[in-house]
Amino acid sequence: MTTSTTFLRSPWNGRADDAELEQWRQVAARVADQLAPGALRRDRGNELPVDELTLLRSSGLVNLLVPEAAGGAGAHWETAFHVIRTIARADASIGQILGYHYFNQACVTFYGDDEDRRLEWYRVSAANRWLWSDSFNPVDPDLTLTFDGSGHRLNGTKRFATGAQVADVIVAGAVPDSGPFAGRLVVFAVPNDRAGIEHLGDWDNLGYRASASSSVRYTDVAVETADVIGVDNDEPFSSMVTPGVQLLFGNIYLAITQAALAHARTLTLARPNAWFLSSVDRYANDPVLHRVIGELVARTAAVEALADALNRRFGDVVGRGGAVSAEDRAEIEVAVAALKVVATEVGLDATSRIFEATGASSTASRNGLDRYWRDIRTHSLHDPVEYKKIEVGAHYLTGAVQPVSLYT
Repeated sequence: MTTSTTFLRSPWNGRADDAELEQWRQVAARVADQLAPGALRRDRGNELPVDELTLLRSSGLVNLLVPEAAGGAGAHWETAFHVIRTIARADASIGQILGYHYFNQACVTFYGDDEDRRLEWYRVSAANRWLWSDSFNPVDPDLTLTFDGSGHRLNGTKRFATGAQVADVIVAGAVPDSGPFAGRLVVFAVPNDRAGIEHLGDWDNLGYRASASSSVRYTDVAVETADVIGVDNDEPFSSMVTPGVQLLFGNIYLAITQAALAHARTLTLARPNAWFLSSVDRYANDPVLHRVIGELVARTAAVEALADALNRRFGDVVGRGGAVSAEDRAEIEVAVAALKVVATEVGLDATSRIFEATGASSTASRNGLDRYWRDIRTHSLHDPVEYKKIEVGAHYLTGAVQPVSLYT
């Protein structure tokens, strides 16, 4: 391991300019146009998104945040969040997989402290267009990493490993009790096809049905020295992964809400006639429906404004690399928690109340209007939003900051 001087470096310096944002918005829009027609089918069939992830690879989106020196696009986090939102509006499951990919791939920077090794990870990933996933569910019992004299052996099971079943690389972590990493959290990445990795195919939940979020079982899986990304040294910069992932959630819920409103608009404009007690000729002209949609659109716009500001702010903070302080980290954590609260509550409300505007006929299964609520309802239970409210309130009143974890 090298000294902390290399750890100070971050490949995400500066801010995205208009040209970068526009370029990748267009790429994401083209991909989204191809994903949207099959989204309901994938949801209904609980399908593994194999072809869809091939599309992400061929589009260049998987290499968006990889440094140019390593063969990537060298883009910024603000751009990545815009891309994720565009994809998630077409299919939240695919947007979630892509978002997790960016953060798992970024573990190379967040946990790796050898500059040459980090660049090599990125080069190999970019050249092979790897899609990264993880099995880091902290509420499951820890994985067991046992030193065998030369390398390590991994055993255990992790649930809710989004994308792992169809990704190229799985990131995981464990604390061995002996060997060179004894007593430290080792972060490593193993190929999905390595012997001993078993995907249980047990994801059959209410929403996010095409997210390939089944459990992963490890049985004596070899973890070689070359697989090790780094160790968790309790650096504020490394722990930026968690507020980043929570920010991802807020952006995804926003995207789902926007997609639901757009779908509701289409259905409402297509409705013939009008309610018999109204004085208008079509439902689309009914001021009652205008009020419902207007309220939901306005609240969603407020969530979007907060998300946009935090997307840029997050990029500014991670651009500091190892210079990120505990105070920097705490400030962004609490701000993101506030977004998580409003994105969840506005999203759940909007995706339920759109039926008030679209009417009884919109509940037909062929419309799939229920998919938006089911997706937000399923994923928003990732960690209790009530604790996010407590986090924000305690900080506002007393300045208290929650302990650093994979949830805060």
